Amino acid sequence: MLIDSHVNLHAPQFDEDRQAVIDRARAAGVKLMVNISDKVSHFDKVRAVADAPDIWCTVGTHPHEAKENPDLTAGDLIRLADDPRVVGIGETGLDFHYDLSPRDVQAKVFRAHVAAARETGLPLVVHTREADAAMGDILEEEYASGAFRLLMHCYTSGAELAARVTALGAWFSVSSIATFRAAEEVRAVIADMPAERIIVETDCPYLAPVPHRGRRNEPAYVGHVLEKLAQIRGWSTQEAEQRTEDAFFALFDRIPRP
Repeated sequence: MLIDSHVNLHAPQFDEDRQAVIDRARAAGVKLMVNISDKVSHFDKVRAVADAPDIWCTVGTHPHEAKENPDLTAGDLIRLADDPRVVGIGETGLDFHYDLSPRDVQAKVFRAHVAAARETGLPLVVHTREADAAMGDILEEEYASGAFRLLMHCYTSGAELAARVTALGAWFSVSSIATFRAAEEVRAVIADMPAERIIVETDCPYLAPVPHRGRRNEPAYVGHVLEKLAQIRGWSTQEAEQRTEDAFFALFDRIPRP
């Protein structure tokens, strides 16, 4: 089963042909997709895409957008997560590359998401960029206060953070970046990820994989990510598909397994 664990199908890049994009994914064998919330104020749009039986969604606010609602609470997220189509909390985290929200606001909003994940039992979908030390510190501090499940989405950070979050039982999502020619360091980290906790994603419409680089990304392309993961890990494509499927349902356990 092909599963795209991270799509942004509510994004304006799909406004002209959203249904055609979804149809192409299904034709390519993609059986499930998780539409990821970029900010709580967009949740209605995010949720609308998840009306289809093979599309689910999350609720949360990306660190770029944390400034929009710096007083976001765990309770706000928990109320929205009561919707049965919501299967995760996020995407949330820290992004010190662009710093589009103040770092203290990013951290505060991130901790609210952690609390919501802990309370609901839903997995936390984590974005981290150029914030390895701070991310590791926050996750370890929060985990010490009470366990929660977490997914390091589109993981491109270093081996040290990977080891820290692996100790917390984290899952990792491999994206199209693994197919990029210059991504040797990313592939080296992927080679050491815990085999039973790896899933795949496109992060569409961003980061189209080779051979589609430079174009809008689509969930139909997730098979290219799976093939690259198989190559990196020395698995057959069938084994990679089975392993990532098992890992996906172990993490997103609100989704019934067919």
